[in-house]
Amino acid sequence: MSTPETRLAALGLDLPTPAGAAANYVPFVVSGNTLFVAGQIPFLNGVKQHIGRLGEGMTIEQGQDAARACALNILAQAKDAVNGDWSRIVRCIKLGGFVNATPDFDSHPAVINGASDLIVAALGEAGRHARFAVGASNLPFGVAVEIDAIFEIR
Repeated sequence: MSTPETRLAALGLDLPTPAGAAANYVPFVVSGNTLFVAGQIPFLNGVKQHIGRLGEGMTIEQGQDAARACALNILAQAKDAVNGDWSRIVRCIKLGGFVNATPDFDSHPAVINGASDLIVAALGEAGRHARFAVGASNLPFGVAVEIDAIFEIR
């Protein structure tokens, strides 16, 4: 049976260890049949990476890599929330993407496509979601991207 992890492995990717909260919040909340995953930054397994601003020395492709790292962290949190039972994930409802960018940068959706594409690759049709992609003047730790997610679960 194909799971999000086997689909990711076929792409040469592994889920990272879910990160703990960096402040006074929890990494995810389950309320009824809705899973809210807190904003995830593009550090993988505690390794700082993807620091910088789009439009200021960072390319769209590098931003997409940062967004993919955020998506991997989102999936790791989702797996933790359902105790490893991927069958409980009904669908990804929404992603919210923040791009650390200069005022003249206008390709926020292209950057967040890195996460959207990875969520769909991992979850198939259940990964198709609504989303937003906006610019920010700065993000925590100077990261390029931060993304949160909402899932429907069983």
